[in-house]
Amino acid sequence: MKNVFISKFFVLVLFAFVFHSLNSSAADTYNLDIKKSKIKWIGKKFLGSHWGWVKFKSGTLVFDENRIVSAEFEVDMNSIENEDLKDPAAKNKLIGHLKSDDFFSVAKFPIAKFVLTHSTPLQPEKPNDPNFAITGKMTIKGITQTISFPAKINIENDKIKAKVKIEIDRTKFDIRFGSGSFFENLGDNVIYDNFTLELNLTFTK
Repeated sequence: MKNVFISKFFVLVLFAFVFHSLNSSAADTYNLDIKKSKIKWIGKKFLGSHWGWVKFKSGTLVFDENRIVSAEFEVDMNSIENEDLKDPAAKNKLIGHLKSDDFFSVAKFPIAKFVLTHSTPLQPEKPNDPNFAITGKMTIKGITQTISFPAKINIENDKIKAKVKIEIDRTKFDIRFGSGSFFENLGDNVIYDNFTLELNLTFTK
């Protein structure tokens, strides 16, 4: 009787070990290479647009075969840069305005964050079409909203590369300056509610 108990206990322990090993080896964690990864921002207004860069602070992605298990990113809002303006005074004025309470309140909220909540593999018709639908929680200015967007993700040996384009309604994060949705008689000074983020991401194990 004692030997039977020991045998059953050994089988259970062995099963637990194998199950843990299989699951541990299946999921791989990748770290974002912040030097090779870029975020391009594009803000549009009635009479034109501005664009520039903002840098990541950190990022991780856990991938299990064809499934994204988890992902989390932090963005350094103090790193906002402008590229379309060539005059240094105009460039600095715009960056200062973007960091002010009219827009991103960077002094109070220096970090923006995204945490994945769900991902769905897609069947792209063309090689460069998105192959994942991503949903997650975006936090800007301390306000968290659910956003969804497509992504193109490629695994290359021990690296993952991804391209993402996101349209964000800034008014959902209490960024209302120049918005025609909240202010009247803005005329040519209207700034559109949506701004665009174009991400090129590189992850390594």
